[in-house]
Amino acid sequence: MSMSKQVPRQRYTNFEQGLQSLQTQLGYRFQDTSLAKLALTHRSFDGKINYERLEFLGDALLGMIIGEALYYQYPKQNEGRLTRMRATLVRQESLVEVAQKLGLSSHLILGIGERKGGGRERASILADTVESLIGAIYLDSQSIDVVKACVLDWFSELIANVNDQRVLKDAKSRLQEWLQGYKFELPNYDLLETQGNAPNQIFIVRCEVDVPHTTAIVESGESRRIAEQKTAEKMINQLNKLVNDRVIKLKS
Repeated sequence: MSMSKQVPRQRYTNFEQGLQSLQTQLGYRFQDTSLAKLALTHRSFDGKINYERLEFLGDALLGMIIGEALYYQYPKQNEGRLTRMRATLVRQESLVEVAQKLGLSSHLILGIGERKGGGRERASILADTVESLIGAIYLDSQSIDVVKACVLDWFSELIANVNDQRVLKDAKSRLQEWLQGYKFELPNYDLLETQGNAPNQIFIVRCEVDVPHTTAIVESGESRRIAEQKTAEKMINQLNKLVNDRVIKLKS
């Protein structure tokens, strides 16, 4: 399936109703559909029978499959760069992007509290579910080649673009380099508020830079790091727009 567009959000009253759609999105048809159901079941729904063991297996498989793909696709890259490329592809942000394009949020099996608390869009749950489905497909097919084909399809665009230096560096690093390159002070990140209780806390962070005509950026995330990365990404976009619009002129 093409990964260029997200699958529209659907509403299913039960797992069976959405199974055909799920399998189409995954590009795989389960022989044992109970494995698919288990891969979508969060601990908030069942504290003992949930996707966590499948997630453990899928995490190991994902690292191996992505590592092999990078080894063959980028033969001129050294071990250090290949390691950074793999880390970029298997980090939470990349897994969430895959989950969103596959439309997994519609199929998650969550407890009432998690559903009401926005669990269908929670980054950690979406990322975990991608890994648990990889584990489920492997156990169902008993074939590394089958699960590899699925993973490479889901991650095809990310793998093709991962050699871009901008992708390899996180947003905070890129913002710092941008500011240092033009002799500006480093950015300032402030934790404004922490909402909720662990493990479902939301962190609200503000990012400010000492560059004329810029405004502070405020973002939220499931961790302080995620919130800071979001603010940094938006700050970079703001700075680039100001430069492109010639609102500010830079001298290196």
